[in-house]
Amino acid sequence: MADDGKVLIISAAAKLAGMHPQTLRQYDRLGLVQPERTPGGGRRYSIRDVALLREIQRLSQDEGINLAGVKRIIELERATADLQDRLATMEHELAAAYQRIAELESISAFPRRDLLPTSRPSTDVVLYRTARRR
Repeated sequence: MADDGKVLIISAAAKLAGMHPQTLRQYDRLGLVQPERTPGGGRRYSIRDVALLREIQRLSQDEGINLAGVKRIIELERATADLQDRLATMEHELAAAYQRIAELESISAFPRRDLLPTSRPSTDVVLYRTARRR
């Protein structure tokens, strides 16, 4: 079974997480976990959701963090994971760009100095005066 497949009914997810189904409903209302809904309104959880439920329980019970704090921690962890994914993508694109530059440098008609600016930007100060009205 895939970790992201939302196939577990609330009672099975609650049992795997070691919680009461009502606790899962409360966490859903608070936005701590987002189960999918069936057309009839039933909740469906994934293995990843169960792992998240266990982490919520650990943070609240073992670490003494209130549910608002747990929610913020989860949001920050998700944002961090998203940023890490974006960074990995950008690093890959940068490595590909460097590889392409190296390939172009090997062609004698395209030396690297052509990639650099040929002049520096001006730092001259220019006095501006508006036109006088008559």
